[in-house]
Amino acid sequence: MKETIFDVLMYLFEHYMEDELEILPDSDSVRTELLAAGFETCEVNKAFVWLESLSLQRGIRPTIATSFRIFSNEEKAKLDLECRDLIMFLERSDILNSANREVVIDRALALEDEELSIEKLKWIVMLVLLSQPDEEIAFSRMEDIVYDLVPTYLN
Repeated sequence: MKETIFDVLMYLFEHYMEDELEILPDSDSVRTELLAAGFETCEVNKAFVWLESLSLQRGIRPTIATSFRIFSNEEKAKLDLECRDLIMFLERSDILNSANREVVIDRALALEDEELSIEKLKWIVMLVLLSQPDEEIAFSRMEDIVYDLVPTYLN
């Protein structure tokens, strides 16, 4: 099975991000570990670029309390109706704000060669919320959805 950028991101989440480590290893040692775990250099590099781009969007605050979102053709091609419905549901449920919604869409589109499922999108939302300051409650609520601790009703 060919590993993808998403697989690398999930490995990083499970081994580094989820456990709130006291001392984070440097990126070179993480890259070495990923390569030793069997990930290809190209995919590891793309995952690091994905995460670096995510960190550049840290702390974006919405300027308008309510907004109406129209998806572009490119976004519709990447995000099927179920994924778009999930994004809108999460925003209506106050798990995502309009700024975080845009980061989620951006990071989903950045996974160029990935087939995007609703499950992958849920993980992208978690990674985005984890990267944003003061989003602990939203992250916790999203974690419940990802791990199926609460039902998700779309529409």
